Amino acid sequence: MNTVELAKKIRINAVRMVNKGGSSHIGSVLSITDILAVLYGSIMKYKSTDPKWDKRDRFILSKGHAGAGVYAALAECGFFDPERLMEHYQDGSVFSGHVSHKGIPGVELSTGALGHGLPVGVGMAYAAKLDNKKHQVFVLMSDGELNEGSNWEALLFASHHNLSNLTAIIDRNKLQSMASTEVTMALEPLKDKFTAFGWHVEEVDGHNHIAMCDALKPQIRNVPTMIIANTVKGKGVSYMENEVAWHYRTPTGKLFDQAIKELQGSKA
Repeated sequence: MNTVELAKKIRINAVRMVNKGGSSHIGSVLSITDILAVLYGSIMKYKSTDPKWDKRDRFILSKGHAGAGVYAALAECGFFDPERLMEHYQDGSVFSGHVSHKGIPGVELSTGALGHGLPVGVGMAYAAKLDNKKHQVFVLMSDGELNEGSNWEALLFASHHNLSNLTAIIDRNKLQSMASTEVTMALEPLKDKFTAFGWHVEEVDGHNHIAMCDALKPQIRNVPTMIIANTVKGKGVSYMENEVAWHYRTPTGKLFDQAIKELQGSKA
């Protein structure tokens, strides 16, 4: 399956999952869908039939509230039956709203409280380096969670130890909580900040699969890599795009029907 088709399936599955369970965060899921499709469809090494394969690349979704997207990606890549996605957010289901590793093959870490994914990913990358293992560690973060100080400590540690096996990706949709990131707590100039912390930094269109593939391909460097992926919250559904309300709302009724119709007709 190519990455464009994978992204389309992730989006449709995620909207159906959120509708069925009455959950939220669909705007955040659609924001990162193309990043997930490129990682799982083109970049990362893994075996869906052997989720604990020692040579697999590790992926952590630090913005755990967008877990529906990861579940959908894993299902479409063969880790479990896609029909199980409809268990999402149901009473007693292992498919919780925030991504969970418990009982779900392919999920490395349960996340929800922001600011934890990068520190854990740094630890994984450091351990791999000490053990002379060759796998890569990828951490997908929100821009809003950069308000958490734990991330900046992890950034310092990663560059100090030259963790070239670590790639962090910022979902730069510029919306958090109730307003824009720049109104809440300004992040710019973001690229300059990461560069000053000793990281190699790339800034790309987070919905352009070719650009994302080029940025994420392993390169010979002696420092960790940061990808600032400029994205649109709610990407792919016209009435959700750039609307912070869809961090919280559930698409139902005619809005659900419209979302599915738009996504089924989309190329990505």
